[in-house]
Amino acid sequence: MAQARIRFYIDENLSPEIVTQLRMHGIDVIRGPLGADDPAHLERATRMGRVVCTSDDDFIKLAARGADHAGIIWGEQTDHSVGDWVRYLRLVNEVQSSDEMINTVNYVFYIERFEV
Repeated sequence: MAQARIRFYIDENLSPEIVTQLRMHGIDVIRGPLGADDPAHLERATRMGRVVCTSDDDFIKLAARGADHAGIIWGEQTDHSVGDWVRYLRLVNEVQSSDEMINTVNYVFYIERFEV
């Protein structure tokens, strides 16, 4: 049985260029609405079955308090370039299923010369 591919939800703290580049690779990704508070972003993404990608540590706090979610991928905004995010999310999309992401928090790390 084929694994369900991950659907991503990029919050407003990350560059919209990440969305553009992921779409160029055929990855299902949307950007959350500007101005929504963090619980609203998490609830919306969860309802849509999308993994939240963010540099906002409030999402980690929400998860630690027991909020259910489809997955959270977090990285320091100052430590990771757009390219780092794109490479990491492409990798996650290839090696994990949406079911494996449920209620997990992952940290973005640098991947050099990654090709899918």
